[in-house]
Amino acid sequence: MIPSQRHRFTMPEDIHYLNCAYMSPLSNDVVAAVAKGAALKQQPWTYGAADFFVAPETFRTNAAALMQAPVDCMAIIPSASYGLAIAAANLPLAKGQEIIVLADQFPSNLYIWRERAKETGAKIVTVQREANAAWTDAVLAAIGPDTAIVAVPHCHWADGGMVDLVAVGAACRAVGSALVLDLTQSLGAMPFDCTAVQPDFAIAACYKWLLSPYGTGMLYVDPRYHEGRSIEQAWINRAGSEDFSRLVDYRDDFQPGARRFDMGEKSNPTLLFGAIAGMDMLLEWGVPAICETLGKVNDEIAAAAAAIGLSALPKEARAPHFLSLSFPGEVPAGLMEMLSAANVFISQRSQSLRVTPHVYNERADWEALIAVLGEI
Repeated sequence: MIPSQRHRFTMPEDIHYLNCAYMSPLSNDVVAAVAKGAALKQQPWTYGAADFFVAPETFRTNAAALMQAPVDCMAIIPSASYGLAIAAANLPLAKGQEIIVLADQFPSNLYIWRERAKETGAKIVTVQREANAAWTDAVLAAIGPDTAIVAVPHCHWADGGMVDLVAVGAACRAVGSALVLDLTQSLGAMPFDCTAVQPDFAIAACYKWLLSPYGTGMLYVDPRYHEGRSIEQAWINRAGSEDFSRLVDYRDDFQPGARRFDMGEKSNPTLLFGAIAGMDMLLEWGVPAICETLGKVNDEIAAAAAAIGLSALPKEARAPHFLSLSFPGEVPAGLMEMLSAANVFISQRSQSLRVTPHVYNERADWEALIAVLGEI
């Protein structure tokens, strides 16, 4: 168990923020790193040509460690939708083939596939799960000879319902379909092993569980796509771009590995320094320890909620760091306003409450949550 890390965040004692799945707070280390990066732009004569490449490679190294993937397979992106657009641009899709998604999947991992289906004559297959079940069986049952792409998360963004990605990856390989993962709601809070899962593409926006600034993200690209098509033609991604004196010796070849897919202006020190600092903290604590800690916290919250009549997905069906609480009927009117008035911050998703703590939370935070729910 990781002891409370609240001292590393600027979070008043009377603020009970249990909403990391919405957006994480920035730690003091990250804020200091962001300020250091901004100071370089304040004095650009201190930022040399070589500096354009140092921070991106540090970011890439941290990203690879968190995904347990080769460094050369990692690209720097600004958002989940950007990375998913790269995946969509490089995966073959034909008329009559199928793209599998989860019911009520996050929009970024649906809209791009709807567009591709419209362009090619493919169709979207939306899988449903049985109540209180994980998603794995439903996804595996949907995969067949017509499946071209399986585009799923590790856990559902609304309630944390789990997908066994190792099993799904094996099923994809058995029928020759591609696997595209949105790990935004899991990477950094749950261990992930690219070698075991073998996705074609995997993305994660960094502003949630990776404790990093908004506008940062990472993309894993399997080596078979390293000669693929990027969605922008950034000069810095071309081979030889380190030599600023020869940029107009135009090159058709790229930096090695997945670097061709990096976003333009990837070298922004303000964002990269902050993201590196956020990932440094996660690597310091260790993702398995984070997962275990948050799992035990959520077990305690779930037990307290059950005592006052609320229900949650069974432990075996949900991600450890995610808790979705449901009332016997509708969510009471005005509940979110009551919680906010008590400085308790969670999210409502449909007819359930999404509770997502992190290591900056303490017992007083979930006791405040249960106190308000108890009044209801």
